[in-house]
Amino acid sequence: MEREDRIAFGMTGRQLTILTVAALVLYAAWTALARVVHPLVFVAAAVPILGTAFFLAVGRRDGISLDRWLLAGIRHRRARHQLVPAEGPIAPAPAWVTTTRGPGDRLPLPAPLRLPATGITADGLIDLGSDGTTGLVAASTVAFGLRTPAEQNGLVAGFARWLHSLDGPAQILVRAQRVDLTHVADRILAHAPNLPHPALDEAARSHAAFLDELAARRELLHRHVTVAVRSTRSPGHTAHQAAEAVRALSGCEVAASVLDPGDAAATLAGALNPSAASSPSSLPLAGGRGRAVPDTDLMVADLDGNEFQ
Repeated sequence: MEREDRIAFGMTGRQLTILTVAALVLYAAWTALARVVHPLVFVAAAVPILGTAFFLAVGRRDGISLDRWLLAGIRHRRARHQLVPAEGPIAPAPAWVTTTRGPGDRLPLPAPLRLPATGITADGLIDLGSDGTTGLVAASTVAFGLRTPAEQNGLVAGFARWLHSLDGPAQILVRAQRVDLTHVADRILAHAPNLPHPALDEAARSHAAFLDELAARRELLHRHVTVAVRSTRSPGHTAHQAAEAVRALSGCEVAASVLDPGDAAATLAGALNPSAASSPSSLPLAGGRGRAVPDTDLMVADLDGNEFQ
C-alpha cells in the first residue's frame, strides 16, 4: 500500500533524481577539471561520491528511504525540543532573571507547541483543521494462529476487502499499556463475604490471591487497537468511513465500534502519555464504552508474551 511507482531500472522517480543529480554534478566537475586532474585521480574521487549517492537512493531505515530519514534527523536536530502550549511567540525573560547555565551560556527559549488536532466534534471526530477530520474506531484482536488454514484465508480475505474499500488515508495503531489488577482483587475481596455460598466465597478469595500474585510477578500489558480513518471532504464523509470500517471489520470477526467524544479524548490522552498505567475498568475497551471488567473479557499479556484471560 502507498508504494511509489517504479519508473526505470526498478527505481522510483525520487531514487532516479538523486542518482541523476549526482551524475550531473560529477560530469560538471569533470568538465571543469579535465585538463588539470588525471582521469584516474578523478575516478578515485568520484567513486565514493557515487557510492554515497547510490546508498542514499536505495538505502532504507525504519521503513523510509535513507534520504528522507537523514532529512528528518536534520530537522529534528535543528528543531527546538522544549515546547509549551502558547498562542504566539515566546517572549524572552527579563534581563534580571537568571536563565544561564554558566558564563555566556543562556538557556534557549521554548517554542510554541503546535498540535495537529484542534478539537473533538460532537460526533467524536478529531478536527484537524485544514487537514480534514479523523474518525477513531476501537477494534479487538483475532486469534489468527488458532484458526485452520481455510479460516485464516477467510479472515485475510475479509481484511483485504476492507483495505480495497478505502478511499482515503487510514492508520492502524496498536499500543500496549500497563495494567494494574490490584484494585480488581480488592473489589473481589470486598464482595466475597456477600456471596450466597461459602464455596463461592473461597473461590473469590482464591481468585483475588491469584490476581495479587500475578500483579506482583508480572508486568501486565493491555493491547489497544485503534483504527483511524481520515477525510478532507467533510465530517459526514469521515463518519461514514468510520461506520464502513466497523461494518467491514466485522466480516473478519473483529469486534469494532466508533469512539464517542469521551472515548476519543481518552484515546488521545493515552497516546500522549503512553507510560501512564491504567486500570482495567478505565480502559477504552473494544466496545468503546469503557465498561467495567465483570461485563467483558479482558485479555492482558506480560512482557514475556504470556497472555491471561
